[in-house]
Amino acid sequence: MTASRTSSDGAITLHRNDLPDDVTFTGSVAVDTETMGLKPHRDRLCLVQLSAGDGTAHLVQLIPTALGGTGYDCPNLKAVLADPALTKIMHFARFDVGILQHALGITVSPVVCTKIAARLVRTFTDRHGLAALCRDMLGVDLSKQQQSSDWGATNLKPEQLAYAASDVLYLHALWEKMDTLLAREGRRDLAQACFDFLPARARLDLLGYEDPDIFSHRA
Repeated sequence: MTASRTSSDGAITLHRNDLPDDVTFTGSVAVDTETMGLKPHRDRLCLVQLSAGDGTAHLVQLIPTALGGTGYDCPNLKAVLADPALTKIMHFARFDVGILQHALGITVSPVVCTKIAARLVRTFTDRHGLAALCRDMLGVDLSKQQQSSDWGATNLKPEQLAYAASDVLYLHALWEKMDTLLAREGRRDLAQACFDFLPARARLDLLGYEDPDIFSHRA
């Protein structure tokens, strides 16, 4: 089932269980996720948000079979996320790549991450969250009120859908500015090396190598 609505930020289309066959992306797609928590082995993936950067957000609600859905049987969504010709733009991609790879059994690549980019070029501040970056660099205020709401509900509230959509609607514009700053500071190649490593970094996290971190000198 697909349902559409319009918010002050842009058009929002909710798809249950998978992307329809006629929703496609070229070049790049902004991606974010909503989950029941921050532990991929414990907490289920509930929602995947996508945008082509055109003011429209496609939200794919993944409903467990026990609740009448198809679980993670979503071939169209998997094809988009695993497409090697499609760059996935994310913020804090380490988590999103990890939960997507764990839940859907795919490799999510290639990826760019606006949070990694911000940490490489905005060293004059510790404000690297999406809301702070959108406010500072795009003049957009994002509401984080629904961040901790129940994403496992079968029927999501309009406020939840608007919040989820806002996390992808501005990523293309934000990445464009970040990419310019990375080039200006001579760190584009370094950033790309970090981005290329993200699928492997996510696999390490899933294996439990967040702590201890194999790159740490700590015994």
